[in-house]
Amino acid sequence: MPSSAATGGSELVWPPPPYSSASAIVGGTVTGHHILQIDGYSYTKEKLPHGKLKYSRMFNVGDHQWHLRYYPNGQGSANADYISVYLGLDAAAAGHAKEQPVKARATFSLLDRAGKPVPSYTLDAGMHDFAFIKRELLEKSGHVRDDGFAIRCDVTVVVEFRTEDRTPPLVEVPPPDLHRHLGGLLESGDGADVTFHVAGEEVPAHRYILAARSPVFKAELFGQMKESSSSNTIVKVDDMEAEVFRALLAFIYTDALPETKTKANQEDELVIAQHLLVAADRYGMERLKLLCEE
Repeated sequence: MPSSAATGGSELVWPPPPYSSASAIVGGTVTGHHILQIDGYSYTKEKLPHGKLKYSRMFNVGDHQWHLRYYPNGQGSANADYISVYLGLDAAAAGHAKEQPVKARATFSLLDRAGKPVPSYTLDAGMHDFAFIKRELLEKSGHVRDDGFAIRCDVTVVVEFRTEDRTPPLVEVPPPDLHRHLGGLLESGDGADVTFHVAGEEVPAHRYILAARSPVFKAELFGQMKESSSSNTIVKVDDMEAEVFRALLAFIYTDALPETKTKANQEDELVIAQHLLVAADRYGMERLKLLCEE
């Protein structure tokens, strides 16, 4: 039942009735990012001498329009051995006073194969011409693949005061938890219709889930490689430890690697990850391969 408190002759009711509303006056910063993919890096390096550049597409952060400038041989002769990048302002937000400069900072990051910033190649550059990375270091870093690489620019814009609607939704929708339910299904083994014999252990699973996630499991359980038409298929897995196979199944069901619970286990995790990389390749799990390589 709602509670109330008298304040100066009126009552505040909590929780508020469904026809209530809320707003906020907000000042501070707005952040966003843009990813610039460089394909044909060797060609850009050959055709664009120092001082020559290419522009990215425009993007929006803080209602301002921005672009990136890419100099494969540096902005000037002083940094001709570097790749330079620059954050440029195309157009200020509507209503922004012309005499007021747009205040912003840019952080540039080289991305790894999983699309995550590499800490050793992440630098704060403000809004100035920036010698981002020496070409020799980039080419030896292992992050240039198929003659391409990616740079992420995180932009932080100081914004003027604004008003936002903070009215809570009538229905609070909980976050998705399908991974938790599927993980519980794997753990319980309820309804399992395939049993794997791995290193002397029996591991139950569900063939439709495996087939949906792995082309190899699909072929093995439903294609010409199908071993049995019975309600519970028996499959022997050679050359793999049971712990590694269970970790593989955990990823298939939850799309996440099993968590390390203790420091002692963290040392074993590296070894398991190496074996899991082999298992991921064996069963065609490309995302898992990238996670293990990382």
